[in-house]
This record gives sequence, structure tokens and C-alpha cells, in this order.
Amino acid sequence: MSNISDKAVISPNAKIGQNVTIYPFVYIEDDVEVGDDCVLYPGVNLMNGTRLGRGNKVHQNTVISAIPQDFNYAGGNTLCVIGNDNIIRENVVINRATYESGETRIGDGNFLMEGVHLSHDVHVGNESVMGYGTKIAGDVEIGNHVIFSSGVIANPGVRVGDCAMIQSGCRFSKDVPPYIVAGGHPIKYGGINSFVIEKNGIDEKVKAHIANAYRLVFHGQDDIMNVCVQIEQQIPSSVEIDNIVNFLRTSQLGLITKM
Repeated sequence: MSNISDKAVISPNAKIGQNVTIYPFVYIEDDVEVGDDCVLYPGVNLMNGTRLGRGNKVHQNTVISAIPQDFNYAGGNTLCVIGNDNIIRENVVINRATYESGETRIGDGNFLMEGVHLSHDVHVGNESVMGYGTKIAGDVEIGNHVIFSSGVIANPGVRVGDCAMIQSGCRFSKDVPPYIVAGGHPIKYGGINSFVIEKNGIDEKVKAHIANAYRLVFHGQDDIMNVCVQIEQQIPSSVEIDNIVNFLRTSQLGLITKM
């Protein structure tokens, strides 16, 4: 059984799972799916294209699957797909995709604080944190276990690797690779993200290898492609090192700079 207020406005075509709590003044359009065990607080708006997994808590005045703020959007039936066990706090806006071939996608266990905006076609992995007032432009790719402090602005098309941290107030237009801290104005590499690395069970030996890899990246003189070869030749392989090399080789916008 679900606990649904009679003051909520819910399309009869929407699909609502089991044990869902819907407070007064929630608005749900036709093409919406809400998974089991979700909680929708007062004033939440779920627009067409919302696919909400199980166990999500969506707080007051949040809008999910809003029409893209993109002049290329032509009115298609596009999607905003959200996984399981996310906490989405007050006044968050998440836009659906621009084209029917894409989707805005958020994984599992993420925490979006008050006032976050995720634009069209943003992809977020699992267990990441978006701080107060963070604004993510369209087509941004964000990995797993990423931390954005408050007031961060990510410009269109950038990528942020796993276990990276962006400090408060930063604006960036280039890629932030995995396992690092980035901060300052303009944004720069500030060392490896020891706290998140340790929290995710990466051992001290691999942590040292990560630090050595980034010495080659940010303190060497070679271009990124040559640095990738040096990392592979000089640093023992691991999941984390392979992740770094793959991220560097696939960067289209280039990397933030060193301190």
C-alpha cells in the first residue's frame, strides 16, 4: 500500500510503485514512473519523462525532468532516469535530455543538496555529493564518489573522474581527472583526494601509485599522450591506474592545470 495525499495532483497514466509516500501539492504528469518506497515531499513536480527508481527521497519544490533549457530541444519525448536510494533536497531542478536518443541519467545513492541544477543530458554515477547551489551544465559526465562543494559551476561537456573533489566556488571548463582535489580561481590541481581514496578502501600502495601518476601528469613537461605511456611503463597497473590512463586518453577538452 502507498500513502498518497488526496491533495496531490497525479495523472491516472503515471505508474506509482508500492509503499510510496506522496505529500500534498505534489504534481505528477502522464509519462512518469515512480519506484517502490519513494517519498515525495510537498511541492515536488515530476514532469513527463521521469523514471524514478526505488527508495528515493525528493524534497520540497524540486522539479525532475523539466524541459531542457536548450534551443536544440524540439519537444520530443525525452527522459530523465534516476536510480535508487538518492536524496534530492529542496529546490533542485533536473532537466531531461534534449534528444530522444539520449537521456539525463543519475545513478544510485547520490546526495543533491539544496538548489542544485543538473542540466540536460548530464550523467552522474553512484554515491556522489552535489553541494549547495551547484550548477552543472549540459552534457557533463560525473563519475562515482565525486564531491562538489557548494557553489560549483561545471561548464558544458566537461568530465569529472571517480573520487574527485571540486572545492567551493570553482568554475571549470576542462576535465577534472579521477582521485584528485581541484580548487582555486582559476581552478587547478591541488593534490590527490586522500580522504575519499581511503574511504573507498584503496590501499596505501595504490594511493602512492596514484600520487606518482599525477606527478607525471601535472609536474612533467610531456603532452598527455606521452604521459600515459610513461605511467604505463613506470607505475604498476591497477584498476585505479588504468582508470586514470583511460580518462586522460579520452579527454576532449583537456585537463585543468597544476597549482
